[in-house]
Amino acid sequence: MIEKYSIRTDLALEQKERFEADHVEIPGVVVEEQEDAEREIKITTVRIETENGAKIMKKPVGTYITMEAPGMAVPDEDYHREIAVELAKYLEGFLRPDREEYSVLVAGLGNRKVTPDALGPYVVDNLNISRHIIKEYGRYAMGEDRIKMVSAVAPGVTGQTGMETAEIIRGIVSETKPDLLVVIDALAARSSRRLNRTIQISDAGIHPGAGVGNCRNGITEETTGVPVVAIGVPTVVDAATIVNDTMENLICAMEHSETLRGVGVVLQGYSAAEKYELVKELISPQLHGMFVTPKDIDETVKRISYTISEALNLVFSSGHAHNPSEKFI
Repeated sequence: MIEKYSIRTDLALEQKERFEADHVEIPGVVVEEQEDAEREIKITTVRIETENGAKIMKKPVGTYITMEAPGMAVPDEDYHREIAVELAKYLEGFLRPDREEYSVLVAGLGNRKVTPDALGPYVVDNLNISRHIIKEYGRYAMGEDRIKMVSAVAPGVTGQTGMETAEIIRGIVSETKPDLLVVIDALAARSSRRLNRTIQISDAGIHPGAGVGNCRNGITEETTGVPVVAIGVPTVVDAATIVNDTMENLICAMEHSETLRGVGVVLQGYSAAEKYELVKELISPQLHGMFVTPKDIDETVKRISYTISEALNLVFSSGHAHNPSEKFI
């Protein structure tokens, strides 16, 4: 049954969790966790180190850092500032600038006209772009000895341009020759509690639309020729997973009911994979392929996009990135 268990998620953490639920160990996959109880931030690092591990996880070899912060869904400016500082710290770990001038291209993927998919373009809107200034006036125009040239693009989606996003990105990379490509995209999650509360950073690139079954050409170091860092936030969840979560709650309720306890015990004997497959078989055909997003997605996406852009600005716009909290003083 586990081979048939194909959940809709872009998060490596959730891929790993589904195997843990069935007590399956994955060789070549290392997981590290750390938690900041005071700020309610949990960091999980999933390292896929072998091709066999990548095949089982259905994710490319690489490092996937997942930051879970329930407070991200709340309009608390101070808390989002803390998230931006924390995110900047982990983003720095993917940078290896070895020259005085370091060029970064940021690509905000997604459809600006579809709110849950507008995260990438919104992030680009709030970036401090500097490449054109440095090209015009020289690196000392920024007042720094070592500078990072930042350029950005929101390439849209295939339905708007008639071109694959990867084709557009490859063309820009070929012309501008950045040292690093950062791509931002909205993701799909398995768990509704992670919607708009989770940020994933990865050095394995990205496959736009994979979480919603609309996989496009990958944007990776192999396809672009430059290192790629992907940043994503889950904004949608598959309708089938919501029904599945509801059934889990129903089973728990049945266990405490004298009249329905027997039924609950039978269903509890199913593995997570079997219960998910049962839901997919019973769910209305009209719900297949349907994805759900929170009702306040408009303001939430704008708020989170600003948090991500602030983190990127901390890393790329200052020589003080090793102590990013200074930028908020």
